[in-house]
Amino acid sequence: MTAHTLELSEPKSVYSGEELSCIDLFKVPNHIAIIMDGNRRWAKQRGLPPMMGHLEGAETLTEILRGAAELGVKTLTVYTFSTENWRRPKDEVEDLMNIFELYLMRKKELMVRDGVRLNAIGDLSRLPERVLNAFHQTKKATEHCDRINLVLALNYGSRDEIRRAVVKIMNEKLEPEQITEECISRHLDTSPYGDPQLLIRTSGELRVSNFLLWQISYAEIFSSQVLWPDFSSKDLLKAVFAYQARNARLGV
Repeated sequence: MTAHTLELSEPKSVYSGEELSCIDLFKVPNHIAIIMDGNRRWAKQRGLPPMMGHLEGAETLTEILRGAAELGVKTLTVYTFSTENWRRPKDEVEDLMNIFELYLMRKKELMVRDGVRLNAIGDLSRLPERVLNAFHQTKKATEHCDRINLVLALNYGSRDEIRRAVVKIMNEKLEPEQITEECISRHLDTSPYGDPQLLIRTSGELRVSNFLLWQISYAEIFSSQVLWPDFSSKDLLKAVFAYQARNARLGV
């Protein structure tokens, strides 16, 4: 791993008091969603294979998770593997699955120490058994944690999520007048966490890429030029500062 790796013996504060004084800790978004973009470009710029970018990106997630928890964020939802990602080269998909398994197993104790409760959204049925086993083991180990939720969007696509929600509603044979916006929200994967107030996308791209289409209707969107492996807790702080500087009016 890299210098980003956080060992169990290093429970250091992510931010200085001066940095935290720049934001209002009482107005930090409860739920932040991140499109972690730029791993492959980061690796290409350095003449490295894509896997090295994904590995570095996994370590970045550890830092951002700790930074979010220190700010008081209650849920961090990250776009980990989309339904479209299966179209990538077979070797890269295999590398990603190996990284998922490795990350879940190696970070389990760290998550427990830091109060991270692991969960996932998406259709997990297509994931390899070894990845599912690692996920369920880590989820079980962290189910008592209550500082921050880490929600991995795995084999996730928002259109597919909405399709699955419609199927659930149809199976319940609800009357038309019962199918409200609240009803639809209850049947989405993110129902336990609510909608994110802030969506961050790294690498300068401005697309939402089929991520939480229903849930980000009123979210503030922050685009960072930084590639995901280089995204730091300081960049997260900038995004939260920008969020607080805007006037979220919920369409009013």
